[in-house]
Amino acid sequence: TIYRIIRHFYLLGKKTNSIFIIIQLQALLPLIMQEAEAYLGAARAFAEGQPIGDGIGPLVASRLMKDKSQRKVEKDVIVAETTLEDRRIIALKAEGPGGNVGKPGDAIRSLIEENGGKVSMVVMIDAALKFEGENSGEVSEGIGAAIGGIGTERFKIEEEATKNKIPVYAVIVKESILEAITPMRKEILEAGEKVLERIKSLVVERSKPGDTIIVAGIGNTIGIGQ
Repeated sequence: TIYRIIRHFYLLGKKTNSIFIIIQLQALLPLIMQEAEAYLGAARAFAEGQPIGDGIGPLVASRLMKDKSQRKVEKDVIVAETTLEDRRIIALKAEGPGGNVGKPGDAIRSLIEENGGKVSMVVMIDAALKFEGENSGEVSEGIGAAIGGIGTERFKIEEEATKNKIPVYAVIVKESILEAITPMRKEILEAGEKVLERIKSLVVERSKPGDTIIVAGIGNTIGIGQ
């Protein structure tokens, strides 16, 4: 915790009678305070049920599955089928509007098995940490599973995709740690339309009409329903 970090430097500096350890703490304080403010904003967002920046993935998925028949697969994951450019799209996200992230790894594995491995590609949408100087809401594409955490869900997705020779593409929205855990800002919200355009481009360029494609909205779905 933040308190323990501050206490560690203070007590270590006092114990060793070293001003240089205290200077280290002083140098780190702006970053520590920024992190503290982010957690305070996050507490308010979760208390009031407001969407946060990390929810951009579920938000895009919810737009794809709007007004479609939905069902639950695995733990706290909702799935709906739609069409895009004559392709069959299976969209999934954590069940909202509670603060869930679900088990997307298990869900994607189940959907691939359910379709007998006949999935042409998996597209994952998630928030990604930006560098200072980069614009919030900037959209980028990549290869591989776009999902944070300790790696368990990523392993499940990439294992199943590799076994069935299914390419995995990532569409990410860049944002700061502050923006990721506090109420969603305008730049992040507007990036949702750009993400949908990128998904459409991927679908047209890298699949054929009639193909089945899984689109997974990854992130915390607080304040975002189906």
